[in-house]
Amino acid sequence: MGQQVKGRQVSGPIPDTSVFDLRLSRRGHRLNKLCAALCSPQERDAFKRDEEAFMARFGLTAAEKELIRKRDFQGLVDAGMNIYAMLKIGSATGHGLYRMGAQMRGESYEQFLATRNIRGAV
Repeated sequence: MGQQVKGRQVSGPIPDTSVFDLRLSRRGHRLNKLCAALCSPQERDAFKRDEEAFMARFGLTAAEKELIRKRDFQGLVDAGMNIYAMLKIGSATGHGLYRMGAQMRGESYEQFLATRNIRGAV
């Protein structure tokens, strides 16, 4: 069973999911600042030229840097990266939303596409 919150019944956490809440937001602050910088074309170019130097500007931990190096999208979400901010990393590294989704589900890109209603999406 769940609990009552503001007069509504709320269930417990959904298994195998990360709920982006204040705790995760605080944990992922450095990662999300890095992603926000990637809104600028100049910053995306700087990231592509030298990822290590770019990451160093944001004071990331060694573990956070490794998640970016590995393009571990589920790990980044678990570390507090906002899913919408993560799209900036995907854009800068050539990983579209469906490629990220496939990796996060542990599927190949082709397997993931087979579950989509629109074929040929990227």
